[in-house]
Amino acid sequence: MRRPVPQAEVWAPGDFELAEGARWVDGRLVFVDILSGRLLELPAEAPRHARELLRLDMPLGAVAPVAGRPGHWIAAAGTGIALLAPDGKSDWLARPEEHSPVPTRMNDGVCDSRGRFWAGSMPYDGTPGAGSLYRTDVDGSVHRVLDGLTIVNGPAFSPDGSTLYLADSAAGVIYRCALDTEGNLTSRDEFARVGHGGSPDGMTVDTSGRLWVAIWGNGAVHCYDDSGALDATVRLPALQPTSVCLHPAGGRLLVTTARIGLCEPGIAGAVLTVPVDAAAPAACAYGQPPGT
Repeated sequence: MRRPVPQAEVWAPGDFELAEGARWVDGRLVFVDILSGRLLELPAEAPRHARELLRLDMPLGAVAPVAGRPGHWIAAAGTGIALLAPDGKSDWLARPEEHSPVPTRMNDGVCDSRGRFWAGSMPYDGTPGAGSLYRTDVDGSVHRVLDGLTIVNGPAFSPDGSTLYLADSAAGVIYRCALDTEGNLTSRDEFARVGHGGSPDGMTVDTSGRLWVAIWGNGAVHCYDDSGALDATVRLPALQPTSVCLHPAGGRLLVTTARIGLCEPGIAGAVLTVPVDAAAPAACAYGQPPGT
């Protein structure tokens, strides 16, 4: 039986065009406004207005902290993967989408528990099969892990790091992939399919192994159990949720939203909060050795 979930409220107002990549880092919420190239933070207390940490002159899809270097980030930005200093200066590791047959940008990304950064790409015009998934190893090498996808979203990992969840938003499908210790995919299966006019976007896995997914275009967050069954639905007062983050202490789900393309956006572009009985670890850092 699907369990009822309390209603969402505005946690921090905002008019973000395409907020995404919500992560809990060092006691605060960090997220991006993709098309403006901004990295922002919100303190644990609310309501507050977001503070800009840095700004790029290109789309900024997602970031993860760099281990042992406060204020430094690894980022899926523009057409590739870069290390960012606090002033926004970029050290590019690779630009694998620079010469894509169609204009393409990097999108959502996250680190796994072994300190590797995973990020997807997407074509601006929605060309089918033009998106890919990349893995950046701790030595800075960037590898294409999957291709033939379209809008790659929401990399998320099971608590033990052996399972990768990935969405192709254009297809409405969430995949579950098994990984070996080197980060190679050993299998890929359809985990869930989203219908009713919505698309799976950003996601996270809670400490009990349930997958929480922002459903773009349907004003909802879905919670799936580890079999792929829909366990709960959170209804939202904004049509375009983009990413989700569970507070490490439990009790709070945070949701970024977007106002792009909406004639009457209302509160779209704000960060929402919902009281839930779930928690997830804070964001893993790039280069973090296992077990530390």
